[in-house]
Amino acid sequence: MSDDEDILYIKKQKTSHYGPLDDKLRPTSMDHDESSQDSSKGMDMDNIHISNEYMDLEDDMDRDKQALREEFERRRKARQVNVSTDDSEVKTSLRQLGEPICLFGEGPAERRNRLRDLLSRLGEDAIKKKQEAEEERIQQEKDQETTWYHEGPEALKSARSWIAAFSLQRAKQRLEKARATVLNNETATTARKQELHKRLTSLSIYCSQIGDTRPITFCSFSPNSQLLATCSWSGLMKLWSIPDCEQQHTFKGHEGFVGCVKFHPKATIADTQNTCELASCGYDGSVKLWSMDRETAIADLTGHDARVSRVAFHPSGRFLGTCCFDHSWRLWDLESTQEVLHQEGHCQPVYSIAFQNDGSVAATGGMDAFGRVWDLRTGRCIMFMEGHLKSIYGVDFSPNGYIMATGSEDNSCRIWDLRKVACVYTIPAHMNLVSHVKFQEDEGHFLVTASYDNTAKIWSNKTWQPMKTLSGHYGKVMGMDVSPDSKFIATCSYDRTYKLWAPE
Repeated sequence: MSDDEDILYIKKQKTSHYGPLDDKLRPTSMDHDESSQDSSKGMDMDNIHISNEYMDLEDDMDRDKQALREEFERRRKARQVNVSTDDSEVKTSLRQLGEPICLFGEGPAERRNRLRDLLSRLGEDAIKKKQEAEEERIQQEKDQETTWYHEGPEALKSARSWIAAFSLQRAKQRLEKARATVLNNETATTARKQELHKRLTSLSIYCSQIGDTRPITFCSFSPNSQLLATCSWSGLMKLWSIPDCEQQHTFKGHEGFVGCVKFHPKATIADTQNTCELASCGYDGSVKLWSMDRETAIADLTGHDARVSRVAFHPSGRFLGTCCFDHSWRLWDLESTQEVLHQEGHCQPVYSIAFQNDGSVAATGGMDAFGRVWDLRTGRCIMFMEGHLKSIYGVDFSPNGYIMATGSEDNSCRIWDLRKVACVYTIPAHMNLVSHVKFQEDEGHFLVTASYDNTAKIWSNKTWQPMKTLSGHYGKVMGMDVSPDSKFIATCSYDRTYKLWAPE
């Protein structure tokens, strides 16, 4: 018998199931009880996650229905909006609404439907409202250029009459000097100019002095060119001898930053007893008058409610102009220490002021980027200087009486002609804001500009070409002045020093 015969093969019988298969898969009651017991033993009720969040489907549906009703209502109103059938009028209406008058592939009918749809959204009076808003904007721009005049006291009338008489005599002297210059030998005049230019191109640092413990904001030469006054953020003002740069005097009185100091036109060159010899202004709105033989102020000009940035003496020495951050400038009679003129006209703080040599007009520069020229004899604004992009920080008159220079935060210096009532030249002067501008005092053959790029530059008159760059400060140059005898140029800086520049 072979091995194959000992093996028995058993065939597994097939089992047929009746009914649905899920009955076979559904656990029995006994199994369910056992599993529930096991689960109750192994799971804590605190671990069961119960959420109270639910989807507010009804509110979403209500919002959708409301939006749908509003859209139907808008379309109903759009059908009732009357729109002109003239295509040119439709385009005009679209332009007034600030919409494109034509879209790609759009015909007159589609354009009318687009206008109708816009009016249904904005309202049928949208065009009228747009026109009113535009008219109001134009009126506001006109109001900004409107000059405001205050009714002045009786003293103002007498002051204007006095200034008119004084300016006529000064103008007569200026014209006689101009005629004499024309009649002089042209060769000699040219040789003198060339010699001056040669001296200017050879300028270098003659003296450098630490002027204070805080940044020096302004400097000014005395009329006899033998003294230099400086002021700083420490609240002190100091007098220095020229050219040895030795401290002569210290003035105390300001409680905060001092922004400017100026000499009286007759100080150091005439008998000025019982009169002020210097004037200064502070960030706290104070304006003080000083005498060189006293350490404290001899008078205070009160009335400013904001910072006073600059002061300037009238050429007669009788009046003082002040620039205030309340958007106005003022004229004071120093004989009575009373304010005779409070002039508005700028829509931003007034930063700089300068008087013409005749004393008949004054120029102001504001932080609104505009300058104005005022006739002191009539009170009118006779020239509006528009062109700078940012604040004007410096303004000055040339000795010829009709050329002006302005320095601005836009890094440029503009030259204006009072006869043409226009800007005649723009100098791209510096790499930072121009803090001050100053013409040569006696003849105006050159212009000096100071800037926050740590330099001062000299420009020739007529051509306005650069002649010399005065670089030596380690901080921004905040002030500058040219001596009346044209021998020195002084610059003061944020680095707490002032420097004298003279030919080598």
